Amino acid sequence: MNLLIFGASGGTGRQLVEQAFARGHRVGAFVRDPARLPLYHPDLEFLRGDVLDAAAVGRAVAGREAVLVALGAPTPLRRYPALTEGLRHIVAAMERAGVARLVYLSFIGVRDSRRQGGFFIEHFASRLLRHSIADHEENEALIRRSRFDWTIVRPPKLTNGFRTGAYRHGEAIRASSPFPTISRADVADFMLAQLIDRTNVRKAAAVMH
Repeated sequence: MNLLIFGASGGTGRQLVEQAFARGHRVGAFVRDPARLPLYHPDLEFLRGDVLDAAAVGRAVAGREAVLVALGAPTPLRRYPALTEGLRHIVAAMERAGVARLVYLSFIGVRDSRRQGGFFIEHFASRLLRHSIADHEENEALIRRSRFDWTIVRPPKLTNGFRTGAYRHGEAIRASSPFPTISRADVADFMLAQLIDRTNVRKAAAVMH
C-alpha cells in the first residue's frame, strides 16, 4: 500500500515508517527536516514541507492509498493551533485526492475516553494536559465530520519500549493499572494494522497494555 505519514520524524512516526516497510508498504514521509529521520529504504520518499502549507500537503497526499497522522505539539503546556490548521489541510487534500483511509493518533484523555484511562488520567492528567486534550478534541471533531473511513487511536502515556503485540484495544476497554502505558512501537503496530482491519472504521479505539 502507498502510505503517507505525517509526523514521521517523531517517536511514533519513526516506528510507523520502520514497521510499514516490514509490512511491505511504500512510504511517503512528510517532514520539515529530513535530517531528523535518518533512515534509508528504497521505498521511502521524503516529502519536505510544513502542514501549514496547504499546497505542499496537497502534493504529498495525491496518489496515496492511506494517510496516517502522528503529529505532536512542541509542549503540552499551551494550545497549539497549528495542529488543527494542519489537519484541516490534510483533510481537505484527502477530499480533493479521493483518499478515503485515515488513521489519527490522539490520546486516551480525550472526550468519552477519560474514564477508560484509570485514576491518574481521569483526575490529574486530564487537567495537566488540558491544552493537548483540547487540541485533540478539536481534531477529532473535524475528523468525525468527514466522510472518510477514519480510525482514531487513543493510547495512554507512550514509552520507548519494544513492540510486543501484547496489547488490548477497543472502544470500551479500561486501564488495568492507575498509570497505564504503552510503547510507541505497539501503537505503531496497531495503527498499521488498521489499514487492513475494518473493525475500527469510523470508531475511536483505545489501545493499552
